[in-house]
Amino acid sequence: MSAGDLVTLPGHLQYGELLLGPGTAVRWQKLAGWEDSPGVDSGTVPRSGAHGAIPGRLLAQPRTITVDGVVLRTPPGAMTTAVRALGAHLALRDDELPFVVRLDDAPPLLAYARCLRHSIPVDTGYRIGVASGGAIQFEASDPRRYSLIEQRAEIRLPAAEPGLDWHLDPGPERLGWPLDFGAPGSTGTTTATNEGTTDTHPIITFRGPVDRPSLTNLLTGDVIEYDLALADGDELLVDTAAGTVTLNGTTSRLSDATARSIPEQTLTLPPGVTSWAFRAAPGFTDPRATAILRWRSAYW
Repeated sequence: MSAGDLVTLPGHLQYGELLLGPGTAVRWQKLAGWEDSPGVDSGTVPRSGAHGAIPGRLLAQPRTITVDGVVLRTPPGAMTTAVRALGAHLALRDDELPFVVRLDDAPPLLAYARCLRHSIPVDTGYRIGVASGGAIQFEASDPRRYSLIEQRAEIRLPAAEPGLDWHLDPGPERLGWPLDFGAPGSTGTTTATNEGTTDTHPIITFRGPVDRPSLTNLLTGDVIEYDLALADGDELLVDTAAGTVTLNGTTSRLSDATARSIPEQTLTLPPGVTSWAFRAAPGFTDPRATAILRWRSAYW
């Protein structure tokens, strides 16, 4: 199941395979922490010999999301079964699951979170199939929220247009209008648009054959480059969020980054449109080589 597959109506929340909201047995009344800005760790330090402070980096803390006013409704006598089924979806775990929220007609957003705790009050309504006033709390280690739609851009190495072959048979059927100037060339560049409000980490795949592949942010000059030769069929996967570089899904090739390559985790797509260039070792122009960017727009 893909993230958000069950989300079809305003008010739907999906955590893993659990759906809450309209049309389900579990309703909610209040969602805290979703549209709030996350807490901040400030690197600002006081000035030792002057008024004020020296501005430091502001780094967002994990996002805490609380679903309040949870109401469960079941046939009489079935509440315990429903509560235990809900608890199975909300059990403590080491990994994070997709948490998707659709509040109104705007597209839903996605975070990755774990359930920290949940509470289902037991009172006289429990026996007749009503449990109200419950709460569920989640924590997202990455406080950013992402679009459900993953965008993709593919770049090939620069290649000139072949142009018109003037050595063809000059018969009218060969040089008639419109003239065929051959397949378009490649500039070796593309643009990527982050429609959100904060930087997002792309996943980059280099596909061979290519020697010393690199990808450059043309606005900042930031580059990632790897001193290795990829054969036809090889894939070098760069996960900039995790800071990993993997060849064919198994072998780490972080050590092959060149001296001009920046740390992978510092390569991001800022909000707006960014231009990128795919290059290889001098003289290498194989048209089969590609660099693929995949990303989701990110929001605070």
